[in-house]
Amino acid sequence: MEAKNPVKKSKLGKRKSDEETQKSSGGQAKQHKEQLERLHEKDPEFYDFLKEHDQELLQFDDEDIEEDLDTNLEDEETQEGDEIEEDEDTSDHGVKKKEKETPKKVITSEMVDSWCNMIRETGKLSAIHSLMKAFRTACHYGDDKEDESTLDFSIMSSSVFNKVMVFVLNEMDGIIRNLLELPAFGGKKETIIDLMSTKRWKNYNHLVKSYLGNALHVLRQMTDTDMISFTLRRLKHSSIFLAAFPILLRKYVKTALDLWGLGGGALPIASLLFLRDLCIRLGSDCLDECFKGIYKAYVLNCQFMNAAKLQHVQFLGNCVIELYGVDLPTAYQHAFIFIRQLAMILREALSSKTKEAFRKVYEWKFMNCLELWTGAVCAYGSEADFRPVVYPLAQIIYGAARLVPTARYLPLRLRCIRMLNRIAASTGTFTPVSMLLLDMLEMKELNRPTTGGVGKAVDLRTILKVSKPTLKTRAFQEACVLSVVDELAEHLAQWSYSIAFPELSFIPGVRLRGFCKSTKVERFRRATRELIRQIEANSQFITERRKAISFLPNDPAVASFLEDEKRSEASPLSQYVLSLRQIAQQRNDSLVESSVLVGENSAVFGKRKIQESDEEDDTRDEEGTTVFSSSWLPGVDSKDKEPKDVKKKKKRKTEQEERVAIDEDIVEDLVLSSDEEDGPSSDALSDADEEEGKPEPSKPGSKKQKRYTNPSKKNIKSQAKKSRKRKGVK
Repeated sequence: MEAKNPVKKSKLGKRKSDEETQKSSGGQAKQHKEQLERLHEKDPEFYDFLKEHDQELLQFDDEDIEEDLDTNLEDEETQEGDEIEEDEDTSDHGVKKKEKETPKKVITSEMVDSWCNMIRETGKLSAIHSLMKAFRTACHYGDDKEDESTLDFSIMSSSVFNKVMVFVLNEMDGIIRNLLELPAFGGKKETIIDLMSTKRWKNYNHLVKSYLGNALHVLRQMTDTDMISFTLRRLKHSSIFLAAFPILLRKYVKTALDLWGLGGGALPIASLLFLRDLCIRLGSDCLDECFKGIYKAYVLNCQFMNAAKLQHVQFLGNCVIELYGVDLPTAYQHAFIFIRQLAMILREALSSKTKEAFRKVYEWKFMNCLELWTGAVCAYGSEADFRPVVYPLAQIIYGAARLVPTARYLPLRLRCIRMLNRIAASTGTFTPVSMLLLDMLEMKELNRPTTGGVGKAVDLRTILKVSKPTLKTRAFQEACVLSVVDELAEHLAQWSYSIAFPELSFIPGVRLRGFCKSTKVERFRRATRELIRQIEANSQFITERRKAISFLPNDPAVASFLEDEKRSEASPLSQYVLSLRQIAQQRNDSLVESSVLVGENSAVFGKRKIQESDEEDDTRDEEGTTVFSSSWLPGVDSKDKEPKDVKKKKKRKTEQEERVAIDEDIVEDLVLSSDEEDGPSSDALSDADEEEGKPEPSKPGSKKQKRYTNPSKKNIKSQAKKSRKRKGVK
């Protein structure tokens, strides 16, 4: 240590001499200027001579002196930094010096109240800066990566955290708009771009960036859905400022998409509203990223399906359709690309005809994507920007329905037929659905008596394929035949007001009569006879009105044929279809009692129902105090501080959740056991799967199901003892 100290002193001595020379250079500049001023007073003629011949000598301003001083200050800072580094090096070999920690202010509730009052009354800038520092401390509390030396305030309590968060999220948007002289709400991207070149933006843009950046950080750290939903609703008002920060904009889009796909409760709706507001206000800056991201998130969430997840997947699809409605030209470009990808998968399956290629088509991901684009066509098919998608989508659905024409994939075919019926009803285009349905009635599995007994009830909406034992049950046969009758009636009812209905319904009527003769199930005969009767009545309804017209079939007046009757749904088939829909709804409700958290109302997600006014958001501001009223702090477990009543409520909730989970498991066993019984062999798509007579080994899943029906050993022993006693009495 003693050997190294002289070296250190010599270095410090050199630096001091350098500082003295720099200070002397700054002093010489001042002296030179003073000498020139004295020369101008004493000898003005010589001064004029210098002006004419040597002007550079006289052009000496105060800015040069200030620049010299600035450079001197910077050099001093760098020299101090070098000294600190050298001190750290010496401390490794010798005595360690204690670091002097600067005392930090502890945020109290009185401080927050005073800042808030000053901001409300006078709008003092120093109070805004202090509150934003407190907001930054609150957002980064418990963050391991955060350098605590950069924070001006220390740890706060949960009550102070709640006050800071609620006030900043509620009021900061209005404060920023007031400082930047912007309207109280709304705005366009162009106004922010024009504002970025002004002096006012340069003075206050750090407040905007601090608010948005810290809010994004705490948004990623939160776990409570109510807090996240409230934060997103408040940040939605400030989304226009993200036009000035492209990096923050991309991070916000990614975070909102993650919350939309993985969140529960009201969080998907809040995330969707935030993304929708971004797309409306910022336009091309985030449209492509939002459209691609939400489609990918939807695909990740729809890879598996069961009775409990059915409504949630429908809800997510309605969210995607709603977001795509913001800009239909851009949505068409993305829809064309994604539909083309589906067409390439189908083309590969048709050309290669391998099991792997078939499996890519006959899976939930592919079918749910078709459902999504079917919903988009039904919502925007009448628009000129989106109508070109209708024909290729219908071709893909039709090709998928006919890819593997076997009885085990009848649920998938029925799903495709429903999509085609929806497209035809929304766009008014004819799709040849009747042949797909009538071919199903001629299959031996639906035309012959069953050999597998009654079987369990089958929900065709939640499966794409059935196992061989289920294929032979009466429950599956009944579900398929009734679904064929329903979909055929829907298809014919769409054209029940057409002038060509008698010719259109002739072939379906003939084939339905053939099915009535061949089937031996009385219930199927009654259903098909009733459909035939309604078809004949509708044909007579059209022929009577055709007698009263005088125009030819190629006359444009054909389009106005029976317009009044169509509005009032007066045709016999239309009335019959209404009754069939009610019966089908009752049948579906009796099959599955879903426990989806999203709920039925959210699944029915209309095109314009998602819009919420600013007044509704203002009424929800009161929820902020209740949302942030808990003892939650990021990085701190609040379980130890919870009262006993809260623990009791949590226990009740967990018990209810366990019951719901058990119910969902039972639903899966009842509905999807047909897919589990096959195991790996259920994925095979060759003709060998259709062979009958080969006994299948029993699976562990079937044994588990027998436990629910078989009596226990104790009951059997008790019954045996009772029978012995009775014999002894006799």
